[in-house]
Amino acid sequence: MANAGFQMLGFALALLGWVGVITSTALPQWRTSSYAGDNIVTAQAIYEGLWKSCVAQSTGQVQCKVYDSMLQLGGTLQATRALMIISILLGGLALLIAVAGMKCTTCLADDEVKKAKVAGAGGVFFIISGLMALIATAWFGHNIVREFYDPFTPVNTRFEFGKALFVGWAAAALSMLGGAFLACSCAKGGSSDRPYPRSNPSAAKNYV
Repeated sequence: MANAGFQMLGFALALLGWVGVITSTALPQWRTSSYAGDNIVTAQAIYEGLWKSCVAQSTGQVQCKVYDSMLQLGGTLQATRALMIISILLGGLALLIAVAGMKCTTCLADDEVKKAKVAGAGGVFFIISGLMALIATAWFGHNIVREFYDPFTPVNTRFEFGKALFVGWAAAALSMLGGAFLACSCAKGGSSDRPYPRSNPSAAKNYV
């Protein structure tokens, strides 16, 4: 029962992380305009994401524009897109595999050892999915920092971290943590569910 609860905890954390990765990918606030300079116009804020850029006026009006051409985008943005999409696909595959290996489901119920290994495989896929999202968000954040401190970057075109990056970092951590719990439950389930060997009561006895 304790192992089943450990599995449920890992699955819930990984599922929450997967949803967070999808949310982070869809949000347009991957980087936001910085107000570090003296001559910065604060009447509007610029947000840029993986799919579109938005301008928010001080009156509350927001105008967004989807990127017209993918080939005109920078290499960092294209690579981040690809990593986040791969992370979402791997997370979806991990979700299906982990559900099949959970103790609360009837799939593969006749073989507990194989069922635990399937759950562990789902955990490994969740770890890889979270690692992909972590690489994408960390790489994107590194480029923001590099451009911010670049002396050749104009002050009024500098950007800072957006909320989508923080959501992505938290989601990646939850995915890897939940996947690790699932993988650990595989090791516990495989070792604890094996029956102990029985002694042979029919051994012949020699009497003098």
